[in-house]
Amino acid sequence: MADGTIYLYFKNKDDILVQFYQYKTRQIFERFRDVVQQATTAEEKLRSLIRVHLQEFQQDPHMAIVYQAETHQYHRRNDENLKEMSKLYRDIISEVVELGQEEGTIRRDLYMGLVKRFINGAVDEVINSWIHSGGQYDLVTMADPLVDLFMSGIGGRRGSE
Repeated sequence: MADGTIYLYFKNKDDILVQFYQYKTRQIFERFRDVVQQATTAEEKLRSLIRVHLQEFQQDPHMAIVYQAETHQYHRRNDENLKEMSKLYRDIISEVVELGQEEGTIRRDLYMGLVKRFINGAVDEVINSWIHSGGQYDLVTMADPLVDLFMSGIGGRRGSE
């Protein structure tokens, strides 16, 4: 394909990146939904979500870099597509947390927005650290310790062991 032909399909280089980003994130979010629906308890759902999230990024490090770069650019934070993708992820987390609250495995007195950002931010930072290390360790092995941290941090009553 000639260089100019690509611009029949895309407005510019940024549009190519945005289209790639949207395509890949939709694929990944479908996978997120599938694994969450297959699990039964809130903890299993959270564990499945985090594990598949880390697997997807580990399997495609270049996509992980693009995703992280796009989501961390200040000027892109107001982008509607980016907001939509972030909302989809936080909605999945909300559903899992609400189920955990119904089960009694997650405290009911927590502010949902804070819980969603706590989980999202921790996963995001684990991925960033992995990228900056050059992928020197198995990213997926971080899934269980992350979920254990989440559940220990939000799973019990204050003052209980």
